Amino acid sequence: MDTILQELGPEDELIVSDDSSVDGTVEIIQSYKDKRIRFFGNNTFKSPVYNSEFALKQAKGEFIFLADQDDVWLPGRVHKVKEHLLENDLVVCNAHIVDQEEKILHESYFQWKGSRQGFWKNWKKNSYMGCSMALNRKMLQAALPFPRKLIMHDVWIGLLAESLGKVYFLDEKLMLYRRHADNVTASVDRNDDRLSDFSFWFKIRYRLVLLWQIMKRYLKVVFGRES
Repeated sequence: MDTILQELGPEDELIVSDDSSVDGTVEIIQSYKDKRIRFFGNNTFKSPVYNSEFALKQAKGEFIFLADQDDVWLPGRVHKVKEHLLENDLVVCNAHIVDQEEKILHESYFQWKGSRQGFWKNWKKNSYMGCSMALNRKMLQAALPFPRKLIMHDVWIGLLAESLGKVYFLDEKLMLYRRHADNVTASVDRNDDRLSDFSFWFKIRYRLVLLWQIMKRYLKVVFGRES
């Protein structure tokens, strides 16, 4: 939060939505005496996806940056990303991958994950990472509300932006993406995938359902109707 607040101007806001935490998060947030922080507590989504959706619904600004993990923003992130948001609807910045002590594990998230544009590439194997994404209000309005039973909100937003707008992958490393000891194996596995615990047929079905939801939302946004 300290690194995020240092990037914000006096007219900006930091939206924090607490989803039933029991680890002292609420007390830490409330210890900040910063009027830019808008805190929403007592939520019971039990889901990082729909807690993120709730937070995004509260956003008032023209440009929205996602920060859904305990990562570190590097100086200049907001300014540099906003420059590209003037001509694009979604910007994804690169990051260093670090451990809990901020020791660098990989110099480039893009290189580690094979991140790049491409609807079918990311539909097959997602390389969108929510905490490195920023979007404009037009794309936010297109993405909300999220479809039900969504497993990953970043791929939903990314694929919609590929379909409806312009996406830019900014190679400059503007954050430290933190990986903890409990997922250190994943931090060195380029095939790390949040669908990895599901069966092969579930993965196929999920991607087909995701594609159908993307098509429905595309028709709704472009033609004002759903299929």
